[in-house]
Amino acid sequence: METSRTTRRPGRPKAEGPNPIDVQVGARVRLRRNMLGLSQEKLGEAIGLTFQQVQKYERGANRIGASRLHELSRVLDVPVSFFFDDTDPVRAPAIPGGFAEPPAEAFESDPLRKRETIELVEAYLSVEDTAVRRRLLELAKALAAEGDRTAEKQPARAAKRGRRQDRT
Repeated sequence: METSRTTRRPGRPKAEGPNPIDVQVGARVRLRRNMLGLSQEKLGEAIGLTFQQVQKYERGANRIGASRLHELSRVLDVPVSFFFDDTDPVRAPAIPGGFAEPPAEAFESDPLRKRETIELVEAYLSVEDTAVRRRLLELAKALAAEGDRTAEKQPARAAKRGRRQDRT
C-alpha cells in the first residue's frame, strides 16, 4: 500500500534566511534614510508604519511590496531603481533633481504628513451626508479666514499700544 505524500506547490522554495535582494533593498532604504538624517520612527510615521516594521524592512526580514516601495521612493526622494542599484551612492551619477532634500524640520512641518491632518481628513471623509460635509468645509474655511483677519489686526494693536505708551 502506497502512502500519499503531500507535495509542495511549485514556486518559491522555502528559504533559510532573507532573500539577498530583500536584504539589498532594505540596506538601500537604511542608507538613504541615514543620508537624510531621518530616524526609523520618522520614516515610519511618513509612510504609516511603526519603527519596528521599518527595522524589519531594513534587515530584509520582511519584503517590501511594490506600492510600499513606491511610497518609500517618494518619501526618500529617490527613484525606485535606487533601491536595486549596486553603484556606490557617494560616487553615483547625479539623479535629475539631485538628492536635494529639505532638512528634517521641513519634513516634520509638512502638514500633509502630520497625524492630525490625516485624522481630520479621515473624519471629514467619514461624514456621509454631502450637505453636512460641505458645511463642515465652509466652517473650516471661515475659521481659517477669521484667524487670518485676527493675525492682520495684531500688528496694528501693538502699534496703538506703543503710541499710548509714548504719551505717558
